[in-house]
Amino acid sequence: MTKAKQTSGKVFHGWWVVLGAGVGLSLSYGPIIVTTFGVFLKPLSQEFGWSRAEVSLAFSLSILAMTGVGPLIGRLVDRLGARRVIVLLVLIFGLGVISFDFLSASLWHFYAIYLVIGVAGSGTTPVPYSQVIARWFDKKRGLALGLAMAGIQLGAFLTPPLAQALITAVGWRQAYVLLGLLAIGGTIPVVGLVLKETPQVMGLLPDGETVARAGTTKQSGRESGMNGSEAWHTGTFWLMVGAFFLLSVSFHGIVIHFVPMLTDRGVTAQSAAFAASLGAVGALLGGVGAGYLLDRFFAPYVAVYFLCGAALGTFLLWSGAGGGLAVVAMVLWGLAMGAELDIMAYMVSRYFGLRAFGEIYSYAFAAFTL
Repeated sequence: MTKAKQTSGKVFHGWWVVLGAGVGLSLSYGPIIVTTFGVFLKPLSQEFGWSRAEVSLAFSLSILAMTGVGPLIGRLVDRLGARRVIVLLVLIFGLGVISFDFLSASLWHFYAIYLVIGVAGSGTTPVPYSQVIARWFDKKRGLALGLAMAGIQLGAFLTPPLAQALITAVGWRQAYVLLGLLAIGGTIPVVGLVLKETPQVMGLLPDGETVARAGTTKQSGRESGMNGSEAWHTGTFWLMVGAFFLLSVSFHGIVIHFVPMLTDRGVTAQSAAFAASLGAVGALLGGVGAGYLLDRFFAPYVAVYFLCGAALGTFLLWSGAGGGLAVVAMVLWGLAMGAELDIMAYMVSRYFGLRAFGEIYSYAFAAFTL
């Protein structure tokens, strides 16, 4: 049996890893760039005379860049460790956001910044954080992932009003500067302090156990599992990627059209926006709830449970729902989307192991992003 030093009376360091990951994810590409894009769109259009389509193209290019380099970043995470990759790319990401302060009237300059942000932003996604969490937790892996992913939803809820307040107070350029500084200053110190790659480097075992369970090794399966090529040749991999892609396409279609759909049905714009915001609340609850359930039930069953809720939400909207039923529909979709991030990371770790987790998860995450 493998023994680890006692941690009686102390909080297991793995939970500090979860907290650090949650902080990093709350200041990642999604909350800082994706959820605030609409807030900055109008000021940029007004200052430079660009059309909304021209401004929006930058966002599309950024997403493509992030998706394209994702597998490469995943491989780097597997080989170099998550902490090194996160610190370097968060620094580049934050400096990219800060560089909007020097933006000229050239669209190509604007696009170039967004491309850099997209590439660097790939290191701020759940991929590197999930790898570390999967190594720190086994029995409680689902809950740990769910709590960490809640950082994305919390950041997505807080950053749009923060960005709007900053634009009103100091202008859009300085707002970008402050968001970039927040990403760097809020993430790098926390990651550097608490994000240890494995529990073994601290003389600990996964889940805070003091004696290794049967079948575990000193490295707790760090090198076990498939490599990327082996995963590609399994039907399970393609079923997972396909399912995540279809769910993501459906979700983005609903999110984009949700508010206009409700206003067309006689709902006020303010009420429609409020209903849409409840989707973020649903996502927060869905992520934590799914994590709890993943540790207790067969993962595909948990996925089906949340996807049935999303299907019901889609049916309600298709049937012409407005008012309260539309709110229910958005909450159901929020629950499913919050759960999807946890389920993705959890299932990749269980079906393919941790040997090439970063690379394999990056493919699944790319399908989700697109």
